[in-house]
Amino acid sequence: MKTIPVIIDTDIGSDIDDTWALAMAFGCPELDIKLITTCTGDTTYRAKIVCKFLEHVGHTEIPVGLGLTFDSLSENQRAYIDGYQLRDYPGEIIDDGVRAMADIIMQSEETVTLICLGPLQNIQKLLQIEPRITKKARFVGMHGAIFRGYKGTNDVQAEYNIVQHVDSAKTVFSSDLDMIITPLDTCGMISLEGDNYQAVAKATNKTMIEVITNYEIWLRALGAKDVESINRSSTLFDTVAIYLALDNALLEMKKLCIKITDEGKTVVDETGKEMSVAIEWRDQRTFYDFLINRLLKAP
Repeated sequence: MKTIPVIIDTDIGSDIDDTWALAMAFGCPELDIKLITTCTGDTTYRAKIVCKFLEHVGHTEIPVGLGLTFDSLSENQRAYIDGYQLRDYPGEIIDDGVRAMADIIMQSEETVTLICLGPLQNIQKLLQIEPRITKKARFVGMHGAIFRGYKGTNDVQAEYNIVQHVDSAKTVFSSDLDMIITPLDTCGMISLEGDNYQAVAKATNKTMIEVITNYEIWLRALGAKDVESINRSSTLFDTVAIYLALDNALLEMKKLCIKITDEGKTVVDETGKEMSVAIEWRDQRTFYDFLINRLLKAP
C-alpha cells in the first residue's frame, strides 16, 4: 500500500478530541506518521501525554517534537502523566519540533501532509524559518466556522483554534500552502453515542484502553462525577481532519476564498485565500462506521 507521509501538530491535553484523533490515526495504515509535534500552552506537558500514549500502544518509533510554548492553557489530562518524565520515553524527543518539521518536509521526496489539530503558532514559525515548504507540503486542519457554529447551530463564532492565536492563523491562511479545512460546519457535531460509543468504550485494544483512560481523566478534571456511566463521547472535532488527510468522499468539498478577521472569524471573502472547505456531510453515518473501524484497528 502506498502511504501518505504526515506530520501531526496537536494541542493534546486541553480538549480530549486530539487524543481520539491520534488513536484514529494509528488505525489508518494509509498514514505514515513521520513526527508528532505539540503546540500552544505548555508543550512539554503535551509532549508527555503523546510520549506516554505512544509508549503504551507500541508506537515509540514515532519521534515527538516540542513546539513553541505560549500562555498556559487548560491542562485537563495532567493526571495521566503524573510521575511521567520525558526521559522515560524510549523513542526520539526533539527539542526544536518546528525545525524537525522543516527538515522532514524538505528532505521528503513526496508531499508531506501537515495535519494541524490546534492553534497555528508552530506552522507560522515553520513558514518563517523555511518558506520553501509551501511547495513540498499540504495543510489539512480543523479550523474555522464558515456557515455554522458549534454543534451545528447557525450562530457562527470565532472558532477556538483560530481565536487562540489570530496572528498565526492569519499568516497561515494567507500563505501559499495548499489547504484543506474542516470547519465547525462539518466537525462541530461529531460524537459517538449509545451503541457506537459502547463499541469503542468496551474495546480491548491498547489504543482504546488509553483513550478511555484519558477520557475519564478529562471528564473528572471538568467536574464529572459518575464517569463510568457515560454513554457518549465529547465532540470529536479533530477526527474529521484525520479523515481528510486520506479521503474526502463522505464530505461535500467546496473551493472558497477564506479571510480571517481581527476577531478571529473565518469569512468568505474574494480577497481571501482559496482553499478546499468541507462544508457539509454527504454521509455522516458512514463516517461514524469508518471512525469506529479505525479506532478498533489501532494497536
